[in-house]
Amino acid sequence: GTSNLQMDNSTSLLVSTKHHNHMAHQISKTLLSFFLFVLVLSDTVSSVRINLNKPCKHFILHIHNVAYDADNAANATSSTVVNPLGLGTFDFGKIVIFDNPVTTDENFLSEPVARAQGFFFYNKKTTYNTWVACTLVFNSTQHKGTFTIMDANPMTQPTRDLSIIGGTGDFIMTRGVCTFSTDLIQGQKYFRLKMDIKLYECYN
Repeated sequence: GTSNLQMDNSTSLLVSTKHHNHMAHQISKTLLSFFLFVLVLSDTVSSVRINLNKPCKHFILHIHNVAYDADNAANATSSTVVNPLGLGTFDFGKIVIFDNPVTTDENFLSEPVARAQGFFFYNKKTTYNTWVACTLVFNSTQHKGTFTIMDANPMTQPTRDLSIIGGTGDFIMTRGVCTFSTDLIQGQKYFRLKMDIKLYECYN
């Protein structure tokens, strides 16, 4: 009986040892795979950082904004939906929605290659500053799809960098920077912005 008990204990110990060795081997393999994944990911991130010096797509566009003034409903491309709150002289609280034509040159009458659709609101009491959210909708022979711009737009600066945070179609999952600069202002009725667009993630 004692001999059988010793054999049972030895067998159990052997099975337990094999089980622990197998578990340790599996854990080692998992950790090795994880560290290899981290190394590959780090290398990929490093490559993306290096490529930031050279965008995968780069083009210039112009956005045209014609403000609605009660007499130009047929031609207006933007409209104030919330008036300023009266807190200062910088239009704080004003909200504007727009559906603006986008062209490759500065001519308002040129054939649009896209529409810029979205809104902006004035969010600073001490100077002119807006926050912009818009989608460029492309439907031309050159491009089809969209990408979205969202960021602060400090209007008094000569150039402003805004984030491009994603897209569809020809611009699926893209990211980059759109640099605004004001080309022309005609009173309260019309302005034109130059958009210097640099995309750093391109999958098409």
